[in-house]
Amino acid sequence: MKHVIALSAFLLPACLMSAEASAGKADDVLNIAFSKELEHVDPYYNTAREGVLLGYAVWDALLYRDTATGEYKGNLATEWKWADATTLELKLRQGVKFQNGESFDADDVVFTLNYAVDPKNGTKAQANTNWIKSAEKVDQFMVRIHTNGPFPAALEYLAGPIVIQPNEYYQAVGQQGVALKPIGTGPYSVESVEPGRHFVLKRNPDYFAAAKPKASIGTIDIRTVPDANTQMAELFNGDIDIVWGVPSDQADKMANVGQFQVVNAPTMRVGYLSFDAAGRTGDSPMKNLKVRQAVNMAINRPGIIEALMKGATTVINSACAPDQFGCEQNVMVYPYDPAKAKELLTEAGYPNGFSIDFYAYRDRPLAEAMIGMLAEVGITGKLNYMQYAALREKRIKEGAPISFMTWGSNSLADISAITSAFFRMGGEDDARDPEVAGLLEKGDSSTNPDERKAAYSKALSVIADKAYWTPLWVYSTNYVMGADVNFKPTPDEIIRFYDISWK
Repeated sequence: MKHVIALSAFLLPACLMSAEASAGKADDVLNIAFSKELEHVDPYYNTAREGVLLGYAVWDALLYRDTATGEYKGNLATEWKWADATTLELKLRQGVKFQNGESFDADDVVFTLNYAVDPKNGTKAQANTNWIKSAEKVDQFMVRIHTNGPFPAALEYLAGPIVIQPNEYYQAVGQQGVALKPIGTGPYSVESVEPGRHFVLKRNPDYFAAAKPKASIGTIDIRTVPDANTQMAELFNGDIDIVWGVPSDQADKMANVGQFQVVNAPTMRVGYLSFDAAGRTGDSPMKNLKVRQAVNMAINRPGIIEALMKGATTVINSACAPDQFGCEQNVMVYPYDPAKAKELLTEAGYPNGFSIDFYAYRDRPLAEAMIGMLAEVGITGKLNYMQYAALREKRIKEGAPISFMTWGSNSLADISAITSAFFRMGGEDDARDPEVAGLLEKGDSSTNPDERKAAYSKALSVIADKAYWTPLWVYSTNYVMGADVNFKPTPDEIIRFYDISWK
């Protein structure tokens, strides 16, 4: 591997690096850095953005949502219709092969969906599939999906994270075998896996390309590089061709160099603070409404965006992304007011403040900025910085007093993918509020769009009134790419490897 240079390389003249910069194009190998260690390559056993990207590359869903028009198109399914309010019938595409030669048919769909919803299998992305009751084979190329009540957002999920596995192969090798050698029908196949660290994908020359195009670039080489400074250094060296989620200060430096493409694009990823309002961690101060309100008023969200984030990042007031269906933003707003925050802490019985564990897994400078703001009102936040998978497991099993989290909704443009995922009594529901859960259940199951919006609006108002979260912002993200990379980011924050080409 080439020598990793320090960030002082920002000052090196372009002539010293131009030979390296074209290495990826010359070898037809696109080198990508993942910031997070991916816990498992199977999309049903991870909830990370990195897993979503692999899911789109290696597997296919039954449907596909056109990023330009929002229209649902046939992918592994060719036709679909609601037979009744809880039964969706889909006709499947014939002639499709998995990357190991296994033929695709109804058995694969039925196996995948029934496996995903069976609690004994322990799949991680339950929020994506818990609306499904079961799947039934009608004939070799026809299936029925039975839902747990009406679920109008079904097509959105079937066009996104619900990918189809090969039933024969999966049953032969199991979850552990898939972790090392996944098989899908997608535009890329997996050549090698070094769990959590290194993934090599190869173009699938036999891809059926009904909705997704055939891949252009021959090899995608993905390495986990958690440190942003190291990522930038490797971009300079030509060891990496594309990085996303680059901090604003580093993106600005890269733009000033002049030989890299730097693009800031909006996303659906929401940042938020979640509080242990239900008391899962014991007699936590976060059970007190006034304490939660004080924390909301102690955080200078616009100030953090201006100083550390910039770009298209915007403040939000609700527990969802504004682009999602049903995301009402007209709710209780807590302005930045440290003096009022101190008053509320005194009223809550904490005139001298308190100490509390503050958990985070990414964006350490943002976490530290918020901890500094809490300190100004008397709250001493003790930072516990963890890997995402470990923090998620902790939150599910035992909760956390304060968590700084983000959620990209698996790029699903529906509020059920975020608010319902965290406020319907699941493992990461820190509020455990029956009123909120009931309203969300009503919104998730109603087939009337106006009724859905009304239920979601009430739920979001309760969440805001009771300060269960501090909604922070909808992220924008900075992409830094080599000069030869041809890629246009989309608001759903999905890097579709098959849409990338060389200039």
